[in-house]
Amino acid sequence: MSASTASFFDWKLLRRVMGYAAPYKNRFWISVILAIVLAALTPLRPLLIQRTVNEYIVGEIPSMVILVTMIQLGIILVETALRFGFTFLTAWLGQAVVMDLRLATYDKILRLHLSQFDRTPVGTLTTRTVNDIESINDIFAEGLVPIIADILSIACVLTYMFSADWRLTLIALIPFPIILIATYIFKESINRSFQSVRNAVAALNAFVQEHLTGMFIVQAFAAEQLELDKFKKINRQHRDANIKAIFAYSVFFPVVEIVLALSIGLVVWYTAKEALALQQSQQGTVIAFILCLNLLFRPLRVLADKFNVLQMGVIASERVFNVLDNQEAAPPFTNKPLENLRFSGKIEFENVHFAYDPAVPVLKGISFVAHPSETIALVGPTGSGKTSITSLLTRLYDFQSGQIKIDDIPIQSYELETLRGQVGVVLQDVFLFSGSIYDNITLRNTSISRNRVEEAARMIGLHDFICSLPGGYDYDVRERGLTLSLGQRQLLSFIRALLYNPSILILDEATSSIDSESEQLIQQAIEKLVQGRTSIVVAHRLSTIRKANRIIVLGKGELLEIGTHAELIAKNGHYAQLCRVQFPESMGS
Repeated sequence: MSASTASFFDWKLLRRVMGYAAPYKNRFWISVILAIVLAALTPLRPLLIQRTVNEYIVGEIPSMVILVTMIQLGIILVETALRFGFTFLTAWLGQAVVMDLRLATYDKILRLHLSQFDRTPVGTLTTRTVNDIESINDIFAEGLVPIIADILSIACVLTYMFSADWRLTLIALIPFPIILIATYIFKESINRSFQSVRNAVAALNAFVQEHLTGMFIVQAFAAEQLELDKFKKINRQHRDANIKAIFAYSVFFPVVEIVLALSIGLVVWYTAKEALALQQSQQGTVIAFILCLNLLFRPLRVLADKFNVLQMGVIASERVFNVLDNQEAAPPFTNKPLENLRFSGKIEFENVHFAYDPAVPVLKGISFVAHPSETIALVGPTGSGKTSITSLLTRLYDFQSGQIKIDDIPIQSYELETLRGQVGVVLQDVFLFSGSIYDNITLRNTSISRNRVEEAARMIGLHDFICSLPGGYDYDVRERGLTLSLGQRQLLSFIRALLYNPSILILDEATSSIDSESEQLIQQAIEKLVQGRTSIVVAHRLSTIRKANRIIVLGKGELLEIGTHAELIAKNGHYAQLCRVQFPESMGS
């Protein structure tokens, strides 16, 4: 079912949302009971007003009038207290469900395959996690239970009116069909407008998220005006969608007021006519019915709006559940007890085929074996599949066919957290989160002590630099670590990998973006780190490649050659040609 067809009549989705309220069912039923009590109290005030006015006019003792008035004041105070409890409970229930749903959604997003993020704008997922889930709050705070309360209130008021004077009630309800027609038109108009607003909000979030992240490119190519023009178009669509909703409200509420005035006019006309004909006072009935009509039309004003709130909450829940029901989640966990496992480091690829897009193969039958403590270098032109091999090893993506084994066990058999905990990764594109250097190195893992962090930093040779920063290890690197140089961010990511003491190390072009001095620091650390570990190095620098035990040459997703640097140079094949182009100094070695 698409979002355009979802409605509050989709009980399946509504029941699923209500399932998240199950832990709070006691509060839910208390709110329903409060709604019933409030509805039952609603007609008491008109009844008491009618009694008070009539008794006063016919000359009843003043003490009786005072008593009835005091009872009415007491009912008002009780109703006020009950309404406070009802409003607070429904709002609390909505926020509790929102908290649980948002946690479940974010947990699911954390476990999605990276391929989902390749196809889905980050802003869209942000909208699902923030805006759409907030709309689900309205199902409880302004939708389902408040609608029940309003319907019960209308039913009780009508019951009183018919019992008091059924002829007058029918006269008063003559304009009522106008309200029904206006409510239906309003509901349909608001529904279309709200859908347009939600789509516009998602587009705005996606655009702003993407372009704030890529602001360097925008400014570097002087594309500010071009991007501003694009934003103006999306922003205009958002404004127009909201204006359509505002227009519907601007028309509907005056219509309700006009119909209410017509009903009051009919009540006054009929009771005046009856009073002249029967020669008896109708003041109490007129006042009671005028109050009843206000009590009747007050929920009618907002009932259509609440139905739309409920409908939009269900539509938003469908979008959220699409995320929760995503079958392309992270690989399933197994029950294999591997908590204390440490890999020996044997890696085996057997005829592995992989593609991000099924129509465009990336790896075509890759087979090789990396023995424990061996360093394997992957070389080849851009797009040859080097990074894809490292992504498959950590199960960031899953291959379509073939087999990948670590220590002769298929990687699918390993519990995912254990697998990734034993494989350290240092990437070329380093991402740092807002926060301190210490938090970025440990990823807020409280089990890692500061002494261990400092020890790893000394191994890299970065301890003195960190201590020189304001606050030392507590220095705030800001968003994406932009207060640090690219080389410094690279070194921090290397400390992060060292700290987790992996059995297998992946260096994906880890030294390609740093200066010679930083590279020397890293090379010294690498020499210590690779001892006793299996390492897979994707590098464009000859100093790293020549120290590898073996070199795998890739081209267009295929394994072209494998061997040591000397063997491949002597073979005078693809690797030798690559060296002649990229490392001409190596040909004399």
